[in-house]
Order: sequence, then structure tokens, then C-alpha cells
Amino acid sequence: MNWRSDPDLANLRLLKMPHLRLLAEVLATGRLGLAAERCGLAQPAASRMMGEIEGVIGHKIHERDGRGLRLTPAGAALARRAQRIQLELMDAARDMAAAEAGSVGHVRVGSVTGPSLSHVMPVLRQLRQSDLGITVEVVVATSDALCEQVLSGRLDFALGRVPASLRDQMTVQGIGNEPLGLVVRRGHPLLLQPRITMDDLLRQDWLMSDEETLLAKTVLRWLANAGHPPPRRWVATSSFLFTLAMLRDTDAIAPLARPVVESFANDVSMPYVEIPFVTDLVVEAYGSFHRRDAILPPAAARVLQGIHTLAGVMAEQATEGQPRPATLA
Repeated sequence: MNWRSDPDLANLRLLKMPHLRLLAEVLATGRLGLAAERCGLAQPAASRMMGEIEGVIGHKIHERDGRGLRLTPAGAALARRAQRIQLELMDAARDMAAAEAGSVGHVRVGSVTGPSLSHVMPVLRQLRQSDLGITVEVVVATSDALCEQVLSGRLDFALGRVPASLRDQMTVQGIGNEPLGLVVRRGHPLLLQPRITMDDLLRQDWLMSDEETLLAKTVLRWLANAGHPPPRRWVATSSFLFTLAMLRDTDAIAPLARPVVESFANDVSMPYVEIPFVTDLVVEAYGSFHRRDAILPPAAARVLQGIHTLAGVMAEQATEGQPRPATLA
């Protein structure tokens, strides 16, 4: 790259780290006063620094907006790059600490509900039993929310589904499909019937997320393929705790990921049970994903490798029917 041939590139080289940090905070907060506070600056000093940045790069980066300020398109573009630089420096600091201390580091993992129980939790259990000094933060959310947090740098990687529009920004590695089961409370009237029909199911309340979510679309497509309409009584919720409470206290039905079913409905000490109704309910394949341009810190790479090792063992068990212990590499 020839810096001298492009005056904009040459000017950008003159920016200092405090300039970039202030720009990143202005973009994150939308307020100069709060950005200045986060940077340890007085607001007048932050205002002068914004003017200094404009003088260095030769472009107007902000303009007055009432009593506040608004980044110009050029300013927003530069601020987004400044945010990325700040994230990379944070990752670099973590890499250096991990390299000096060995297998040590803090990992930020995201997952949709099913894989958080079937894949993330067993690997965390292994971490607790090992001598590795790795701490882990787990966020359970929808795939859309996880994609946003991975791209913003708040998560190292996640387990879920990446929409086609974001595929070119992610490194994705497949894991498998996500089968569902139908769960009710113990003592539900349907469980007393010798045979349960689809009409019996559709007469009950159903607990699902809204119809735009992948789980709801899967259930509605399954019903339509069998020639049935959507449930007449449908409580839309994305809260897992609310779903469990409603299942416990009402005669509602909830389609839940198979790992959730196995954790809650197959335990006789729990107030839930799976309906003995054979279904082919399977949500489309999911996998792990992280920013394409990001280098995972050693601790995060180690946890991700453990998850994929476990996924491989589970796939072998499913085909061979022979349990085999999985180990964290």
C-alpha cells in the first residue's frame, strides 16, 4: 500500500489512539458528553479533540444537532473503523495475557437455547474439572441477537443460525439439526387418553415465540404439511422462564428443543413431561459462527474446539449407539 499516493491515507496515519477512542465512544453513545466521560475527558477538551481530528484528516466529521452533535457520513464511517480497532486491541490484550499465563482467558459465548444445554454446558463442566484457568460468559438469545453481538465484538463466537445476508461476514462451521419435542405439565388431561390426536393437541393453548421466529415457522409448517391450521389459542413469548411457569400452572403445550426436553421433561423430579406423540419436528441446521475477520483468542478457540469435538462424538453416538466420553482438547 502506497500511503503517499493517497492524501486521505497519509492523513489518517497522523491520528492518535485517543482520537480513535473518542470517535468509537461517540458512535457507541451518540452523545459527546458521555463519550468524553468514558474517555476521561472534560467535554470542552473532547470538543477540541473533535476539531483536531477534522483538522488532521481534512474532512468534517460532525455537525450540531440541537444541543448535541451528529456524526457526518464520513465521521460515522471513520468511527466504525475506530470501534473495530478498539475491539482488536482488546482482543490483542487478551491474547497477550493468555500467551503469558498459558491456558488462561475469558471467553464470551452465545447460543440459542438447545445447544446451550447440549453442547455449551457439557464443555463448561469439563472446564470446571480441569486445571485450565478459563472463565466463560454465556449469553442465551435468538440467532438474530447473537449475530448482532458477534459482529459488534461483544461475543467471541456463538451457536445458532446465520442469515444469508450476513454469511459473508461470518466464519460458519456446521454442527447439526435441532429436533423438537412437545412438553406439558405432569398430570395433563391429554396424558390420560389412550390415544392422542392432532385435533386433541390443537384444542390446547400453545406456547411459542412469535410467528416470525424460526421455531414458530417450523411448527406452523409442520402443521400445514399435515393439513392442519395454526393453533387457535397461541400465547407468543420468547421468555423461557415464562414458558416453564405457564406449562406448570396451565394445560398449555410448548414445542421445545430436544436438549431442553431431555433436561426438564425426562426428569421425574420435574413437573414437566413430553407428550407421547411422534413428530418429525426439526428446526433447520445450526452451527458455530464468529466474525470472519476476527482471530479467536486462544481460550475462545480452545472452548470452540471442545464444542466441535463433543458434536462429533455425539454424531458418532447417534449412528453407532455406543456412548463414548468426550474430552476438551
